[in-house]
Amino acid sequence: MSRFAPYLLILCCGFLSAQEKDPEMYSLEASYFYGSIIQHSPDIAHLITGHPTGLIVSFQKKTFGYKAWERRYNYPDVGYSFTYQNLKNEHLGQNYGLYAHLNFYFLKRNLMLRVGQGLAYASNPYDADENYQNNAYGSRILSSTYLMGNYRKENLFNGFGIQAGVSLLHYSNADFKSPNSSTNTFAFNIGMNYTLDYEEIPAYIPKQEGDINYTEPVHFNFALRGGINTMGVIGSEHYPFFTAAVFADKILNRKSTLQAGAEFFYSKALKEYIYYQSVAFPAGHTTGNEDSNRVGIFVGHQLSFNKLSVITQLGYYVYYPYTEYVSQLYNRIGLGRKITEDWWVSATVRSHGANAEAVEFSLGYRL
Repeated sequence: MSRFAPYLLILCCGFLSAQEKDPEMYSLEASYFYGSIIQHSPDIAHLITGHPTGLIVSFQKKTFGYKAWERRYNYPDVGYSFTYQNLKNEHLGQNYGLYAHLNFYFLKRNLMLRVGQGLAYASNPYDADENYQNNAYGSRILSSTYLMGNYRKENLFNGFGIQAGVSLLHYSNADFKSPNSSTNTFAFNIGMNYTLDYEEIPAYIPKQEGDINYTEPVHFNFALRGGINTMGVIGSEHYPFFTAAVFADKILNRKSTLQAGAEFFYSKALKEYIYYQSVAFPAGHTTGNEDSNRVGIFVGHQLSFNKLSVITQLGYYVYYPYTEYVSQLYNRIGLGRKITEDWWVSATVRSHGANAEAVEFSLGYRL
């Protein structure tokens, strides 16, 4: 599934570190990985010809609980990472990525889960004349997400440690330009880490009463979403889209908020797609007079990190006259950030399974 959330996540490191003074403790690490491209669609079968290899290099700041959100999430790391991946296919080439990431720790800090979001550069994207076989990447600049789960030991000898585990790397442009079949690489990784100033590691501040326990009554939200996308046909122009949403939310605690609501979709790309189908395939089922508007209902969850939050929603088009474009079930994932107590912004990707339709930029008001 595609994600274009880097527009907000890349800001999170600066936001999270711009609070009150706390210890400046950093670490470095480098890992080598070897894996396979997952065939999530038969459209990319011809691009899977070898086992991709690459490197993940990262730099992160450790947290020790000087802020409440750090204690709530068991003292995560906030950092940046760089990836290099050779996809072992002449049509895909190599990808280079820059990310902001968070490391979460479990099992007495021996198990690390990393979530990274950023942008990648594709060395050999689709070209109608010279590289028409690459239907995975329609542009050089891609959205990229990677997940890493490692068993990790730090400071085994003079600040040096080791880690090993698995990673998942995703590249897509969320239908900003066609083609956009995307790739997902599952890989095994092994590497080393080094903690700077390892002889002066401070103590963690214990969790405090009130760090998590908090609730609010139901609030209503209004949101306007917009952006540009294509109609999913190679050579398609970019078209604007708009979405108007109203939904209720219920804060369960300082981490979790539940959401439910409805939204109206206007898509010029879908309108053009209907016209294209009626002209290109006159013997088909499309007449050109079908309504391109849609109405959806959705439920969701918001995971909050102070003013930053991760948004996940699942929706269903209850009004969808032209059903041959995408499936009726849709999902949305991305990042939101509070501007004030009432206003918020977000960057999300709306997808239908593995098929991303649009990157949405939203402005919302919470009553």
